[in-house]
Amino acid sequence: MRSLRMEKSIYSQRGTTLRRWLRQERLKADLTIRSLASRLGREFQFVTKVEQGERRLDIVEYVVYCNALEIDPHEGIRFVEKSLKGIDLSSTVL
Repeated sequence: MRSLRMEKSIYSQRGTTLRRWLRQERLKADLTIRSLASRLGREFQFVTKVEQGERRLDIVEYVVYCNALEIDPHEGIRFVEKSLKGIDLSSTVL
């Protein structure tokens, strides 16, 4: 099995891919940052920081975030898995 170097996900390309996916899903749901924050019971700055990469989500927060967007958390995990396998996601619309 190939060794995977662990880097802070907040700074990684994979973390960026996941954040872009979450933002795209928010936009597809026609939600503003404020409306998503309201669904989460958080201040709008929380969503802004997540989308800008200033705040990372732990796994529980990620699932709650996806639930607020009414999306399957596994879908985002599949994006990360593909990036770990070296699949080029740059042509994927995020």
